[in-house]
Amino acid sequence: MRRILLAALSPLLIFGCSLDDLPDDLNQSTIKYDKEMRYLVEDISAYAKGINRHFLIVPQNGVELITTTTTTTGPVDEAYLDATDGIAQEALFFGANGVVNEPTSESETKRLQTYLDLAKDEGDTILITDFTNIERDIQESYENNEEAGYISFAADSELLNDVPLYPDEPFNVNSLDIDDLEEAKNFINIANTSNYSTPQDFIDKLSETDYDILIIDFFFDGEPYTEEQIEQLRVKENGGRRLVLAYVNVGEAQDDRYYWKSYWYNTPPEWLLGEVPGESGNYYVKYWQEGWQKIIFGNDDSYIYMIVDAGFDGAYMDGIDAFEYFDSDDE
Repeated sequence: MRRILLAALSPLLIFGCSLDDLPDDLNQSTIKYDKEMRYLVEDISAYAKGINRHFLIVPQNGVELITTTTTTTGPVDEAYLDATDGIAQEALFFGANGVVNEPTSESETKRLQTYLDLAKDEGDTILITDFTNIERDIQESYENNEEAGYISFAADSELLNDVPLYPDEPFNVNSLDIDDLEEAKNFINIANTSNYSTPQDFIDKLSETDYDILIIDFFFDGEPYTEEQIEQLRVKENGGRRLVLAYVNVGEAQDDRYYWKSYWYNTPPEWLLGEVPGESGNYYVKYWQEGWQKIIFGNDDSYIYMIVDAGFDGAYMDGIDAFEYFDSDDE
């Protein structure tokens, strides 16, 4: 854990100094939140690949981290892209402002693509989740993403809770064996299992599809899937192999996760902050602090360790854009 900042410590514990007297890297007002998120992703990657060198790391959103300055004109952050195998982005063409069917503005699409193309040029696979249930727009989403050199999924609901009815089969369906992200032609992001009564019902439903990549939550109602279930998911209905990635939020805490303690509502740990507006049960965290990072990676009880140990092919990491909240809070 490369950068465990001590900004949260009481100044009285550090030789009686005032906060202003602390060295810059210990003063919370000088924390570079974008850098700390890059460090987190890089450290997770090093840890996971140290266990399984083929393990895939795919951060979602926060594409500004691709450049060292977080601007479209800044230089590429080589260390960050070296640590990642793919970059995921939501609502590139449809689903603006979290609204299904709402087209993303041309200016925002262009801005996002500037970052995504930088990552693509460095060898990362780009995964786009658009949100639309209009057949014409679904087709447009797939075609636009293919033209850009990305693979994509058109979700018909912001809940990501079921296999879409349209199209009848995945875009660019194939029976190839998929052993790496760059070989994939399509994927499905279905991290919400609320429509399914049992884990096996969910597993069986996805097993009947021909998507090249499945992105699912690590848990079903708090229980992890078995190794046998994960192996079942690895085979497309047409017989080809595919990749199975586990969703994990590394930038926010969630009160329905195994690590959550009931007393945190009244007596939260120092790294746990307030609830994310509009996202019930999600809480901001000081993701650069050791307490949170120990939950996510670095030991046999950590989230990432369990994902690797369970046999998933990679981690699909949400909450990457949390750095924007802290940057805006400082302004």
